[in-house]
Amino acid sequence: MSFDFTGRLVVVAGGSRGIGRSIALAFAAAGARVSICARGRDALESTRAELARHGRQAHAATCDLADGPAVARYVDEAGAALGGIDVLVNNASGFGAGDDEAAWAAGLSVDVMAMVRASRAALPLLEKAGGAAIVHISSISGLRASTRTPAYAAVKAAMISYTSSQAAMLAPKRIRVNCIAPGSIEFPGGVWDQRKRAGDPLYDRVLKGIPFGRMGTPEEIAEVALFLASAHARWVTGQTIAVDGGQLLGG
Repeated sequence: MSFDFTGRLVVVAGGSRGIGRSIALAFAAAGARVSICARGRDALESTRAELARHGRQAHAATCDLADGPAVARYVDEAGAALGGIDVLVNNASGFGAGDDEAAWAAGLSVDVMAMVRASRAALPLLEKAGGAAIVHISSISGLRASTRTPAYAAVKAAMISYTSSQAAMLAPKRIRVNCIAPGSIEFPGGVWDQRKRAGDPLYDRVLKGIPFGRMGTPEEIAEVALFLASAHARWVTGQTIAVDGGQLLGG
């Protein structure tokens, strides 16, 4: 199965590092013109330069995705820079891990509301595109109970629920909406890489619970994102796909 996004216009909210970066680069490699946003200017510019090396138009802008008006401005700027939007990927997370006010505020403002606000801002352009797609990046944490990260699990579950509702609402407009629930993904500088280098015993405990014996890579999530945004998935909407190497099977 190959992906050809030549001439397609893709926005990745939260696209400078890790999973978001890999998704943006995969779309660019498949021929798309891509816009990314993030808070950190240095990582953002580095990824924009990588996108440009594919010979495609690349747009990047700093944006605090917890800021509603800033999200709307970024989507408008991205749409203007690209000349429209065919695919929207909502990847950002506030990583609210505990059960205190700060954890809930981070998750609700970034994981949930940035997804809602970016979708709302992009909707007029997605409608014009005809056959557009939205892909949300949630987590397998949203598919089971979590005593370690209850707020994070709850907001990821909200994303999964909204995927179904949004898909039903947007189907008459010929916009497909799907969700990816990654398992534990390791990449340089990421949460699991940090835990591994710090000798955190949680790293080994989680690793032992993955039947394939390793953590996933951002590229493995990107490949599924391209599938869900492509014509190969033209009859798929409202679905959440766990991409976890069987991690959920371990309970």
